Amino acid sequence: MASYSSSSLVFLCSFLLVVSCSLAKTSPRPILQVTKDAKTLQYVTQVSQRTPLVPVKLSIDLGGPFMWVNCERSYTSSSFRPVFCETPQCTLLNSFACATECLNPPSYDCSNNTCAHFPDNPFGNIGTSGLVWGDVLAIKSTNGQKVLPVITVPSFYFVCGNNILDVGLASGVTGLVGLGRKNGSLPAQLSSYFKFDRKFALCLSSSTTSSGAVFFGDGPYTLRPNVDASSSLSYTPLIINNITGGSFVGEASPQYYIGVKSIKVNDKRVKFNESLLSFNIDGEGGTSISTTSPYTVLETSIYSALVAAFVKAMPKNVQKVPNVAPFGACFSSKNIGSTRLGPAVPFIDLVLQSKNVWRINGANSMVKVNKDVLCLGFVEARTDFTPLIPVVIGGHQIEDNLLQFDLVKSRLGFSSTLLGRSTSCANFNFA
Repeated sequence: MASYSSSSLVFLCSFLLVVSCSLAKTSPRPILQVTKDAKTLQYVTQVSQRTPLVPVKLSIDLGGPFMWVNCERSYTSSSFRPVFCETPQCTLLNSFACATECLNPPSYDCSNNTCAHFPDNPFGNIGTSGLVWGDVLAIKSTNGQKVLPVITVPSFYFVCGNNILDVGLASGVTGLVGLGRKNGSLPAQLSSYFKFDRKFALCLSSSTTSSGAVFFGDGPYTLRPNVDASSSLSYTPLIINNITGGSFVGEASPQYYIGVKSIKVNDKRVKFNESLLSFNIDGEGGTSISTTSPYTVLETSIYSALVAAFVKAMPKNVQKVPNVAPFGACFSSKNIGSTRLGPAVPFIDLVLQSKNVWRINGANSMVKVNKDVLCLGFVEARTDFTPLIPVVIGGHQIEDNLLQFDLVKSRLGFSSTLLGRSTSCANFNFA
């Protein structure tokens, strides 16, 4: 019988560990190709579903608890199965009810002893009820550097919606894919099935002609020219709102919150009631991140203070011009220079509880409304009600930033703008 010295065994174990780690890092991970719709400013992706597979266009809802699809539009599949009540799959989606008295022929909205839920459309401010189903899901994969063959989940659980939910959706879109912090979300189901840590990264392109990506699992997230966007992230804790924001009162919100403690413009602190940034006993407050708001939405007093500070910090030779809705501060672009980080305007800092700073430069703070006018790309919350969330960081402010949502360590990794590294979220190799 062969014998081995202790040093040989140590070497062998070390070698196997290195190989194992290398394989873990390079094994295929799911990826979504994401395009910004020019008309609605929604972030749209495509997966395939059913047997045989059918392409399905979906808008991305970062804080959505699950995926829903309009099944009223000729949903036909031989692998379509109801999720029965009191099953683990029903619990997975946190179903609110059980359908038991359907007298019509079985269909997407009529199946006895089947879990039910509330799909909603934040773009049309409309919701309804629907049943929970399982079916095949096919999605692109990657090693972090290029696209690899499609991989499948044999039974992905989602909710069937109907035509009522179509209001306000981008052209061709037939549902929403939720990335929120719930067990029925796309990241949660993918990580469970493919056995990787519950972690994903969002990299939205500012272009309506070039795609960004959602990477599932750990990095690398390589963008041309060979830049690993995960290599220089700052981190801040993700905060759970256990009181408001779920489907029911008292249910934890599926949205992602971070702790913004103050806001600065050109290193000067913006003056407003900073207690608004903390949660009160009713679960109101905090700062969330959203893909369903095209621009950052601020409570009225915070918005007014930011606009005033930004206007004051603008160079004196930059002329303020009439506002263009929905923006409250617009300027002539004549004397605004251009830099690698966008228009040469005052920078905005979100000072976080981790003491790190999320800097917003011109590319993410300004919106070009026409060839002569640039507007500050923040909007005021509706004044006919008190917003539950005083700061909602919207799509424009997170474009060409890599955001890594790490649910294992409960933290957000953020790059700030990738433009400073001579790349962008449009530079992943989808070819």
